Amino acid sequence: MYRSVAVRAAQLSGRRLQSTVAVPAGTRVEQTFVDLPQDEQRKTILQLNEVMKQDWTKITMEDKRALYFVAYGPHNARRPHVKPGDNMKVFVGVVATIALGLGLSSFVRSSVPKSRTLTKEWQEDSNRIARENNINPISGVSSEGYKGKGFVQSN
Repeated sequence: MYRSVAVRAAQLSGRRLQSTVAVPAGTRVEQTFVDLPQDEQRKTILQLNEVMKQDWTKITMEDKRALYFVAYGPHNARRPHVKPGDNMKVFVGVVATIALGLGLSSFVRSSVPKSRTLTKEWQEDSNRIARENNINPISGVSSEGYKGKGFVQSN
């Protein structure tokens, strides 16, 4: 009696309802996973989760690649936002913007007349006024023995 119960228990516990070989789950997942509908993707992920529970030394390289792709591959939220050719568009846009800025800046600088305070005569008069009013008597133009140019910057 005990023997038949033990044999039946061994037969029931020895049966597996699912195959350990998960070839359909891992075949060409990199090419087909993105094109699958959401429910098929979920089924594939569940199949691969079952494969992960097995001994890793017995899992095929194809299944390992599929597991890696599902975990870290460029799909769904990990899909890259940049399309091929976008880098060149960004580069051309940056170069065009810099060129436009330089062109606009040079146009504005060339169209405005030179300031009258930038002439050498004006700057020499600024030195004379600084000496008369004793501006910065310690180290400036009106100090004793000053040998610098003062306010003169033009040639």
